[in-house]
Amino acid sequence: MNSLWVFGYGSLMWEPGFAYQDRTLARLEGWHRSFCMRSIHHRGTSDHPGLVLALDAAEGACCNGVAYSVETERAAETLGYLRERELISSAYLETTLSIALRDGRAVEAVTYVIDPDHVQYCGGLGLEEQAGIIATARGGRGPNTEYLWNTAEHLHELGIADPDLDWLSERVRALTADASSNGL
Repeated sequence: MNSLWVFGYGSLMWEPGFAYQDRTLARLEGWHRSFCMRSIHHRGTSDHPGLVLALDAAEGACCNGVAYSVETERAAETLGYLRERELISSAYLETTLSIALRDGRAVEAVTYVIDPDHVQYCGGLGLEEQAGIIATARGGRGPNTEYLWNTAEHLHELGIADPDLDWLSERVRALTADASSNGL
């Protein structure tokens, strides 16, 4: 039996960074994928924060993503890696939540959700404001645009619809094209 399941809904879908034995589509009820966390390390800075995805609780919401099963021998190593990566500023909370796998099984999975009381939480930003931030922010792991576009591309590859990310992708492409044509 697997000792660890991990649920990915953002960059973990396209860059897990850990070894896994199985990967499958999964669904998490009661949470939605949202650009509701200011990024001051990976996709922005303290002076110019970017935005990254987090799971934000909402009644009636659901988030489709990817579940990874990790072999028992690698569970501690994987958790160590994830904690170093995801808990860099304590804006995420590591929690275990029940997810539904594509085959109908329900499993408990390590999941990183936003702490709505953390200073980096910014839920409720309009899509246009999100696009403006994402179009210009850059952090230690690269431009915020790359994060958005990689996530949107992988959602499409997995057959997961996310109209907000689709809209943001197109809007950010337009904003960055406008900025480069104006010499900014």
